[in-house]
Amino acid sequence: MPTIKDVAEKAGVTVTTVSRVLNNRGYISEATRKKVYKAMEELNYQPNELARSLFRGKSQLLGLIIPTVAHPFFAELAASIEAYAHAKGYKVLLCNSQLNREKEKEYIEMLKRHQVAGIIMASHTMEVDEFAKVKLPLVTFDRRIGANIPYVSSDNYQGGQLATNLLIDKGCRKIAHVCGNLSLNMLANKRNEAFVDTARERGVEYYTIQTEINVFETKQYELLIRDLFNEHPDLDGIFANSDLMAVSAIKVCSLLKKRIPHDVRIVGYDDTNIASLVLPQITSIRQPIEQMSALAIDLLIRQMNKEQISVDNILPVILHERETT
Repeated sequence: MPTIKDVAEKAGVTVTTVSRVLNNRGYISEATRKKVYKAMEELNYQPNELARSLFRGKSQLLGLIIPTVAHPFFAELAASIEAYAHAKGYKVLLCNSQLNREKEKEYIEMLKRHQVAGIIMASHTMEVDEFAKVKLPLVTFDRRIGANIPYVSSDNYQGGQLATNLLIDKGCRKIAHVCGNLSLNMLANKRNEAFVDTARERGVEYYTIQTEINVFETKQYELLIRDLFNEHPDLDGIFANSDLMAVSAIKVCSLLKKRIPHDVRIVGYDDTNIASLVLPQITSIRQPIEQMSALAIDLLIRQMNKEQISVDNILPVILHERETT
């Protein structure tokens, strides 16, 4: 494997000159720069990113820990974060935790070893006191874990209100919220709070159906919804906590010969691409993924620069009505 010394010898310059080219430090003539790049190309030399970070005293790497890239919301979130990070001159190391606490810890230690400049945490099984040990600029998604650690979230309570009110306004009188496990301390739980509050205020019958702890185990959605209809065959409205859950609800309704939206109306959440790709197209509460991603990157950079930041960062959601209501 070629070294920086090999590049210097081939280009006919000093190792210091090659280092300056790699790190864009000091004055280097264009002719010298071209010679160094040509030598690197001919030798197939790959600079050591970690060594460069240590030399500059600043890393251009960020860590992103999500539950699973297989979920449409987190896939779109990861793509958006990477795009905004790249625009700011950073690269992203993507980690899938599978909601495994030990795996989250291992990834954080790995990111520290790679000298990342900051971490965006969108998977939350670690205890709050464990986050305090990270000692890096940190932004969390959808969870408030301390007075000094900034978080980014959409307005989950507003989303729950919009979904529930729409179902009732459309004539639903017996509704259910299919959601993640409420024992997890997530801001997304406010969707169910809003669902319950709104249903009570408007005098309709309501039920909350929770998944297992691993909310991203999609096979359970269909079973939960089948059981829901077995117990409540006259159910006429479903508020699903994700677009994937809404897809499962559509499938179950089709199997049970329930017409959408005539017999059952369905509202999803996130408004990922899948909402408009399936038939019938899903009415969904849109989380502003691009704005949330840009804000998360901005909050990390502000922390790196020792600037003042806002801990609470909650963005409004939008209702996109389609064919399921």
